[in-house]
Amino acid sequence: MIGNLQFYLFLLLALAAFAVEVWALVHALRQPAQAFTYAGKRTKNFWLIVLAVNVALGFIALPPFGPLSGGFLSIMLIVPAAIYLTDVRPAVSGYGRGRRGGGGW
Repeated sequence: MIGNLQFYLFLLLALAAFAVEVWALVHALRQPAQAFTYAGKRTKNFWLIVLAVNVALGFIALPPFGPLSGGFLSIMLIVPAAIYLTDVRPAVSGYGRGRRGGGGW
C-alpha cells in the first residue's frame, strides 16, 4: 500500500514537472527573437534547444515505463525550465508591449 502511494505521488510530481517544462518551451516559442537580445538574455535559439531537450528528456523520464524513470531525473529536469520561467520570461514578456492608446489617469 505504501509503495503504491509513493508511486502515485512520484507520478504526480513528475507530471507536474513535465507540465512546467512544456509551459516554458511554449512560452519561449511564442516570444520574438529580438526580445531575448533586447532583454540582455541568451538567444532564443539557445533557450529553444535547452528547453526542447529538457522536454524530450522529461517525457522519456515519465514513470512507469520510461527508461530513465525510477529516479529523480524527471523532477530535477525542472531546473532549466524554472530558470527560464523565473529569470528570462519576465524580461522578454514585456518586449513590444508599450502603452496602447490614451486612457488611464
